[in-house]
Amino acid sequence: MAGARITRALTRRPNLREPFPADFAARLEGQQIRGVARRAKYLLVALESGDVLLMHLGMSGSFRVLRSGREVARRPYYYDVTRLDAHDHVVFEMSNGAVVIFNDPRRFGFMTLLAPAEIDTHRALGRLGPEPLAASFDAAALAAELRRRKTSLKIALLDQRVIAGLGNIYVSEALHRARLSPRRRASTLVTRSGEPRPPLVDLVDAIRQVLKAAIRNQYRTGADDPFLVYDHEGRRCPRRGCGGTIRRIVQGGRSTFYCPVCQK
Repeated sequence: MAGARITRALTRRPNLREPFPADFAARLEGQQIRGVARRAKYLLVALESGDVLLMHLGMSGSFRVLRSGREVARRPYYYDVTRLDAHDHVVFEMSNGAVVIFNDPRRFGFMTLLAPAEIDTHRALGRLGPEPLAASFDAAALAAELRRRKTSLKIALLDQRVIAGLGNIYVSEALHRARLSPRRRASTLVTRSGEPRPPLVDLVDAIRQVLKAAIRNQYRTGADDPFLVYDHEGRRCPRRGCGGTIRRIVQGGRSTFYCPVCQK
């Protein structure tokens, strides 16, 4: 999409999680895309008008890219707007021949347009914490967020104001790598003076490791099982010499998987 122009924007329903802006397609069509970026779990597409197309995949959303006039792998037809899937809700036809299609069976994703003045104050972007792979994210930065948190460590790490973009699966994975219990109080990883304790340094390293591995291997739910603990309830802990059994609990309405033997 970057560098190309949106020749046509097609919304095949009036809403996803939320309604599309009334002038959604009109503000997109004819616009050249100046850049595509990410902030936390949000995609930001900068337009030459200064507007930003803000998108979130939700739980089941995904993009695929077709080429108009070319055969598409694993599909028996060329791009044809009359033969889209039932859950192909938004289509962007690009000047370079690409056709970018957003598919979302559960419609938990959303798209909206932000004027330049709205970008830093929008409810989705205004209170996000640091990016976990940014150079500015370290044990000291995480300690500053956790020192007064009386919630469990798992719940604190899922708070997007603490770390931006860290989700349920990779919190479980990072906590296992760091040998930390998801039930532990978050503030216990910080000294009274606000300094990170050694386990918090290990946790920051674990978060970076698990996210880099996920990006490198394109981990996703439904792929060949790449996880150490997530969705492994009842299995033996993979840590050598542990001998524990993976347990599932519910925290904040989300499933947590951990080993009660080696995660303290």
